[in-house]
Amino acid sequence: MNDWLSIYLKGFCMGIADMVPGVSGGTIALITGIYERLVTAITTLDPRLIGYALRPHDPEARTAFSEGVGRMDIGFLLALGAGVGTAILAVSRIVGTLAESYPGTTAAFFFGLIGASAVVLADQIRLPPRRLVPIMTVGIAIAGGVTLVTAGSISHALPVVFVAGVIAVSAMVLPGVSGAFFLLVLGQYYFMLDTLNGFIDGLLSLFSSGTTPELLSTGLVVVTFLTGAAVGLLSVAHLVKRALERHRAETLAFLVALMIGGLLLPAQQVVANVSVVPATRSPTVFLTSILEPLGPILIAAVLGAAAVFALDRYTDDLEYVDSA
Repeated sequence: MNDWLSIYLKGFCMGIADMVPGVSGGTIALITGIYERLVTAITTLDPRLIGYALRPHDPEARTAFSEGVGRMDIGFLLALGAGVGTAILAVSRIVGTLAESYPGTTAAFFFGLIGASAVVLADQIRLPPRRLVPIMTVGIAIAGGVTLVTAGSISHALPVVFVAGVIAVSAMVLPGVSGAFFLLVLGQYYFMLDTLNGFIDGLLSLFSSGTTPELLSTGLVVVTFLTGAAVGLLSVAHLVKRALERHRAETLAFLVALMIGGLLLPAQQVVANVSVVPATRSPTVFLTSILEPLGPILIAAVLGAAAVFALDRYTDDLEYVDSA
């Protein structure tokens, strides 16, 4: 029982990390010593077992299902997943409230997290300029282009939510890169926060008063995202792991480029929510008029960066990829 509780708590810590862009749940898995087990458990998941389970009358299907379950670390994944899910439900309300009440400061904090994460990952890249520059250029252009598109007319259609789930969950095998970061770049981060909180409110309303305001609409979005996450876990995560094993430096360079390009979104949010009107009466008043609106922004960005650098220092002796 103590072992399962330990795994649950580690999953809870991973869930907290996965809720903020720039901090990776994979890094927490490394710190807590379960990263290798996590990747192994993910890569042993077999979607064919669903088909076997639907044919209980077939002796061969029952045998294949039993053998497949025996090869998978189901108990570990369930305990870890319960911890991650609990943390996401708990933290989503806090992050959503902060983003709504202090949008500029929250965006600055995310900017610090993402920027520092890019610096940390960049330190692991060993590529000559002739190979590094094209990869970085393409990555920055893609992330920047997607950011500009999502900053204009953001689609929250179910196919887009599905793809976002596929991409976000793939970050589970990427220590140093956050699934929340990909959601932010795709323009789905705040939407999914609001939807998840609305879904939770709907469930609470159902149990307390029997009413279901918006439960169906928010539930459909949540189920679509989770379906995408399941597909990503069974497919894209394997591709990402293979890319890291075979082309580690190139993959990391591309991820760093995505993070640099993705900085455009929180920067835009800071500019949109922070107004600086310099006063001209005296040097002191001029300085105060600038520092008052910018002070909290700078502090938030520094705190975000400091959190990532502190985490990196703690995990400095850990191998990010070879552990897999």
